[in-house]
Amino acid sequence: MFVRNCWYMIAWDHEIPADGLFSRTVLNEPIVVFRTADAGFAALEDRCCHRLAPLSAGRKEGDCVRCGYHGLKFDASGRCVEIPGMAQVPERARVRRYPVVMKNKWLFVWMGDEAAADPALLPDNFSCDHPNWHYRPGYMHYDTSHLLICDNLLDFSHLSYVHEKTLGGSTMIAQAVAEVQELARGIRVSRRVPAVPAPPYYQRFRTFDTLVDRWFVYDFLVPGTLLMSSGGRPVSDAPDDLSNAVQLHSCQTLTPETDTTTHYFFQQSHFGVKENTVVTDLIFDSLLAAFHEDRDMIRAQSRIIAMKPDAPMLALAMDSALVRYRRLLDRMVALEAVGRAA
Repeated sequence: MFVRNCWYMIAWDHEIPADGLFSRTVLNEPIVVFRTADAGFAALEDRCCHRLAPLSAGRKEGDCVRCGYHGLKFDASGRCVEIPGMAQVPERARVRRYPVVMKNKWLFVWMGDEAAADPALLPDNFSCDHPNWHYRPGYMHYDTSHLLICDNLLDFSHLSYVHEKTLGGSTMIAQAVAEVQELARGIRVSRRVPAVPAPPYYQRFRTFDTLVDRWFVYDFLVPGTLLMSSGGRPVSDAPDDLSNAVQLHSCQTLTPETDTTTHYFFQQSHFGVKENTVVTDLIFDSLLAAFHEDRDMIRAQSRIIAMKPDAPMLALAMDSALVRYRRLLDRMVALEAVGRAA
């Protein structure tokens, strides 16, 4: 089950063509997206109400989309406005419209009750569109449930082992106890790791010949968005001195495609008044390598779980954040079910 009264990211802005159609499945629902003349977007059910052909196999005509099978034409509200060979268009000839909004280069669709769509619930992905934060946009596809990826992001102790030669660099990360705080719609996790060797990818910023104090502070918000401040400073620098520090801000979000597949959108920004494209590319390459390590591990985990789905997992202290998040998610799903029943 999914929380439906949520904004789910469906695409980066650059993925939507200037004058064409874009299709992606969210929560088992195929959706077609296109730009409108007022610089906005429309998102419709990607399933013609006539013979159920995908509208994305048709063509965009102004602020409308024409089905490529029998030519039914739908406007941005989902209403059919033309059927070739028919003078009258039946009132029932329409497809579902999804609320859609762009925020800082992330395009979101609302998957629940349209009347409840609240822009105030959008995540603060500020570094995706800020002149002093620089990154390359990323996307990966997982053939696993989004919940296993949530678990991975809620427990960074795995950095010491899964990412030993990339993002991790020290077993001290796993030994540092995270502070966990429950929010209204998510979990806040703070992990500070003092006096550890700089991880390999830090050396791509500058040479670190001393130990560093590292920090990871992030909010993990329903339905699966991580907003994180992280970095490291030489141990000899004062806590408020960031002149020699690596400063990063990461925006990552999970969108379930189906019950067993997931869209993963990500970026990791580095702070700087001027962009250094070499550093930006190196960070992206390091991040992508690490996320492939994550995916390989989660895929392997998923295969083992599928062999015996009822096998118990041993809960440990390091699971605090992910256990709290799953409980929060279960509560929200249950509340929505009660609302629908009422």
